[in-house]
Amino acid sequence: MYDPTVARLTYRALLGRRRAAILFVLPALLLVIAGAVRMFAGADDRIASDVLGGFAIATMVPLIGVIAGTGAIGPEIDDGSIVYLLAKPVKRPTIICTKLIVSIAVTMVFSAVPTLIAGLILNGNGQQIAVAYTIAALVASIAYSALFLLLGTVSRHAVVFGLVYALVWEALFGSLVPGARTLSVQQWSLAVAEKVGGSDAITSDVGLTTGTVLLVAVTVLATWYAGQKLRTLKLAGEE
Repeated sequence: MYDPTVARLTYRALLGRRRAAILFVLPALLLVIAGAVRMFAGADDRIASDVLGGFAIATMVPLIGVIAGTGAIGPEIDDGSIVYLLAKPVKRPTIICTKLIVSIAVTMVFSAVPTLIAGLILNGNGQQIAVAYTIAALVASIAYSALFLLLGTVSRHAVVFGLVYALVWEALFGSLVPGARTLSVQQWSLAVAEKVGGSDAITSDVGLTTGTVLLVAVTVLATWYAGQKLRTLKLAGEE
């Protein structure tokens, strides 16, 4: 379910000059914020949790997921270059799985690593807050990548829909409407962070079991359906 050639092409597309520059902006901003907060407020567990939860998990991770998930396949479908890939003797579910793996790897590197560094800067991993939010970023990266890869497969406006989900549903409705929080990748990942951190500074509106099941379910279903949609995508010569 992994093709090295597809992976190489996907990495090249995601880490091109323009897209890579966008990917670096949010992690750099997080580190700048962490450094400024530590300088002016000192090491404080509550502030560290607020910064990592409010910016890293709520904003940075989903936005990077949008860029990596939709960028792994969306541009190829939009410009028609996907037909050359589909013409190769590679199973279409294999293409999806390979692109998902690449998307997950890119999202993890650009979200989980800076989250860990920012946590260490903020409070030196007091009460395991840095590690807890890093794990939350890792598991959220998997679900976001699958979800946004699916959007890139089924819609030409995947980036718009992805931004609406990340900024409107999760950031806005998730903070204002209690019921919406239970249908949020952010809350599911925070359930894992709450267990790891074991601190009152990290809270989630869903339990660990529910959050874990939903993370796995969304990842598996989104990957499966993306494979089905790509399987039914017809080449011009097949019509």
